Amino acid sequence: KCFIIKDGFKIRTWECESCKKKWFHPLDIEEYNNFEKIKHKEFRVKLRFVGNSYAVSIPKEIIDFQEEISKEIDKMLYMSLEEPEKLSIFFSKRIKKILNHK
Repeated sequence: KCFIIKDGFKIRTWECESCKKKWFHPLDIEEYNNFEKIKHKEFRVKLRFVGNSYAVSIPKEIIDFQEEISKEIDKMLYMSLEEPEKLSIFFSKRIKKILNHK
């Protein structure tokens, strides 16, 4: 038993010691493939003015993928302006730390 990290996903594997062939855990591969479907999809969202702030709606498809977020609708997210035209939203501090160390 072993694992690989691919695009931030920990994918469990089994490796044959004699022939070095690897098999990926089917549930981990299914989750990774679901991520790949969303990853390259471009979403058009509206910027709205609400109270003294601006709001952007996050498509349900993205929230559904983030299972722990969909269970806690009022959970705080982490946002940062990384470049003049790049705004990032992080669903957890752990993900932000991983991305900052690359």
